Amino acid sequence: MDRILSRTKGDRWIWLIVIMLSVISLLAVYSSTGTLAYKRGVGAESILMKHLFMMIGGVALMYISHKLDYRYYAGISKLLMLITIPLLLYTLLFGSHVNDASRWIVIPGTGFTFQTSDLAKLALITYLARTLSRKQENIKDVKQSFIPIMGSVCVVFILIALANLSTALMLFGVSILLLIIGRISVKQIAVVCLAGAVLLTGVVLLGPRRKTYISRINTYMHPEKVDVDKSFQSDHAKIAIATGGVFGKGPGNSTERNFLPHPYSDFIYATIIEEYGLFGGFAIIVIYLFLLYRCIKIVTKAPKAFGALLAAGLSFSLTIQAFANMAVAVGLGPVTGVPLPLVSMGGTSILFTSVAFGIILSVSRHIDENEENKKVVVGQIIEA
Repeated sequence: MDRILSRTKGDRWIWLIVIMLSVISLLAVYSSTGTLAYKRGVGAESILMKHLFMMIGGVALMYISHKLDYRYYAGISKLLMLITIPLLLYTLLFGSHVNDASRWIVIPGTGFTFQTSDLAKLALITYLARTLSRKQENIKDVKQSFIPIMGSVCVVFILIALANLSTALMLFGVSILLLIIGRISVKQIAVVCLAGAVLLTGVVLLGPRRKTYISRINTYMHPEKVDVDKSFQSDHAKIAIATGGVFGKGPGNSTERNFLPHPYSDFIYATIIEEYGLFGGFAIIVIYLFLLYRCIKIVTKAPKAFGALLAAGLSFSLTIQAFANMAVAVGLGPVTGVPLPLVSMGGTSILFTSVAFGIILSVSRHIDENEENKKVVVGQIIEA
C-alpha cells in the first residue's frame, strides 16, 4: 500500500473519491444490466467484466495524465482543437446514426464506438485555459483575444449542439464560467451569451433534432398533456425513486431497472436511489460536492493562471454534468442523454472523465511539489 501511495501524487481526497465512485459504479451497473444482458443473450457478469476493464483502462489513463506535468497540456490543447473540429464535422456527416443523432464514430476493426463530444469537452476547456492565461496582458483586446476565444466557443458549441444539445449547453456554461474567471469584460461575455442564444434558437427551431428537443421540453413542461409513451422514462424514474423510500430495497432488488430504457447509464441515479434509498442518493450528492470543494482548493492554491483555469474548467464540467444527470433522474429537468461521471456505464465517457481527473491531479501534484520545495529551502536557510 505504501508503495502505491508513493507513486500516486496529488490530492489524496480526489483519489479516494475516484475509488468510491468506481465501487458504486460496479455495484450499480451489475445490478442494472440484467435486461440488457438478456437482450444480448449473454450473462450480466460478462457486461460487468467489460465495464470493469474499461474502468481499469480509465484508472491507467488517470495515472498517466497525473504524472504528466500539467503545463504540457497547454501545447497539447492546440493539437486537440485541430483534431476535434474536423472530427465533430465528420461525426455529423458520417457518424453512427442513433435516435436521430450522429454522436459516435465507429473505430475500424474494433467494434468500439467513440463519442467525439467527450474529446471536444476536454479540448475546448484546455484551449480556453491556455488562451485566457496567455492573453491576460491584453485580455480586453478584441482582435487578439476576444475573437479567437469567442470563435472557438461558438464553433464547438454549434457542432455539438446539432446532435447533442444538453452536452453543448453544459460545455457552453463551463466556458462562460472560465471567461468570468479569466477576467473577460462583462460586455464581451454578454456578446458571447447573445451569440450562444442565437445559435441555440437556430438549433432548437431549425436543427435536425428540432422535433426531439421540442417534444422533450413539452413533455417536461406539460406531462399531463402528452402520450404515456413520451413520458415513459421520467415516469418510471419517479416510480423507482418513490418506491426506494428512505433506506431503499437493497442491492440488486430494483424492479424499475426492467422498465427503464437505460438504467445503467442515463438513469443510473434513479436505480441507485431505488436500491439504496434517499441515503444512497444523498451520499452521491455529497461525494460530488466534496469533489468540487477539493477542486476549488486546488484552484485557489495554483501558482499559475493556466493551472487554476484548467482545474476550474474541468471540475465545473464534471460537477455540472453530474448534477444535470441527477436532476433529470429526479424530474427536475427534461430527459437528456448525459451520463453520471465515473458511475454510468460507458466507454469514451469513462476514459475522458478519467483523463480529466488525472489533469486535475496533475495540477494538485505540482502544487504539492512546490510546497515541499519551499519547505526544503526554508529548512536549508534555517540550518545555515
